Amino acid sequence: MASTRFCEQAVIVTGASSGIGESLALRLADEGAWLALAARRADRLEAVAAACRQRGGRALAIPTDVSDEPACRSLVDRARQEFGRVDMLVNNAGLSVVALLEELHNLDLFRRVMGVNFYGALYCTYHALPHLIESRGRLVNVSSLGGKFAIPYNSSYVASKFALGGLSDSLRLEVRRHGVSVTLICPYWVVSEFHESYLDREGERKGKAGRALYTARTMTADRCAQITLEAAYRRKRQVLMGPGRFLIPLQALAPGLADRLILRSFMRSVRRRQSEGPRRS
Repeated sequence: MASTRFCEQAVIVTGASSGIGESLALRLADEGAWLALAARRADRLEAVAAACRQRGGRALAIPTDVSDEPACRSLVDRARQEFGRVDMLVNNAGLSVVALLEELHNLDLFRRVMGVNFYGALYCTYHALPHLIESRGRLVNVSSLGGKFAIPYNSSYVASKFALGGLSDSLRLEVRRHGVSVTLICPYWVVSEFHESYLDREGERKGKAGRALYTARTMTADRCAQITLEAAYRRKRQVLMGPGRFLIPLQALAPGLADRLILRSFMRSVRRRQSEGPRRS
């Protein structure tokens, strides 16, 4: 029997057209949530919304570019108009550029990543906050272990996720008196389309080659969504997945050793991707 933790709770989920966002939407629909789903790909988004409605949830597809503040305000306004309230906001939309900073032709791609990963979350949060205060609701920011320790070739992504973590920690202190919880989710690698959507220094998608990063032990998007919703329901402060719970204390005690381990692990994954090529879906 499906849980009813979020039954008739109005939830906004960004980045909902695939991956973790899609899995979150489907799980919330199983619980009878009222969903305002946001992403740029209108056709994929409507397909997810239709699947949610078939599972018993109310679902509204709202094509949204979260890097545009007026679009984020409109997203929140439409959710409030449709459902009469906003009980939870899940900032999940994400983008990454894989390149050395010195290789970038200019900073346009860097700004693009910050626009989606950080400002997108900030815009949605700012406009949803009065409604979350009214409902004593929940804010969930999907970050990354890359928001806790750095990896090479991902300076824009890491910077955006560190900024998101700082925003989450500061906001948590500000809204505590209103009964609003702020949960920071830090996944490790998750099987999804995210790595296929990696941009190179030319702004081109990696495509199927991005899936070569995954192994049989890589966490599924559905499992990540399950962990995320459990943490949100319990109003947990933070969830670290994968090696995060070991590397973060190691970084404080032996930062040089932590750097070497991170670099070694990252380069091993790069070599595996180069030798194996793209993995099948």
